[in-house]
Amino acid sequence: MNAKLTFGQALLYARKRKGMSQQQLADRLPVIRSSVANWEADRRLPSATIIAKIADILEIDVAELLDAANKESVCPTVIVVDDNPIVLAGATPVIEEALPMASVISFTKPSQAIAFAKESRVALAFLDIELGLTNGIDLCNALHEINPRMNIVFLTAYPEYSIDAWNTEASGFMVKPITLKGVKAQLQKLRYPFPTGEDFL
Repeated sequence: MNAKLTFGQALLYARKRKGMSQQQLADRLPVIRSSVANWEADRRLPSATIIAKIADILEIDVAELLDAANKESVCPTVIVVDDNPIVLAGATPVIEEALPMASVISFTKPSQAIAFAKESRVALAFLDIELGLTNGIDLCNALHEINPRMNIVFLTAYPEYSIDAWNTEASGFMVKPITLKGVKAQLQKLRYPFPTGEDFL
């Protein structure tokens, strides 16, 4: 199997080589067919336990699928959500510098971030706590319903929000303005660590 394949591509290749449909694989696991579709489209990543089951069903070396899954984390997707475009313009370059191999995407509306998270596997989200009619804590809960392993770091100009923030499953809390040192410090505290890309510089 080509080592350069993403997890989704590796799964699709192995499934077709076995002559199975998405539904047939889903029934064997068992999961719903859309889960398999999301994995093959690289929108989601199954757990290591499920990956082992997939390898057994498709009669391939589990190391091949795990290796493909691990390679995906080298170029993670990161989102930043703040309803102030000026803050986003200043924060995004700092996060890109801290995560040189990441794809950093900014949103001013929580609804946009939620829609994106449903279609893409987000490794880390930086969320402003005050987002107009919505707040970052509610957005955090919504994002974790989509992907429980998404790392969340709250951003705010008001330190008093920290108590509410720590009652969530967030990894960290940053007081604005965002600094490179501050972002790097948060990356050391992630609940679900991934390569930051610094080794590639």
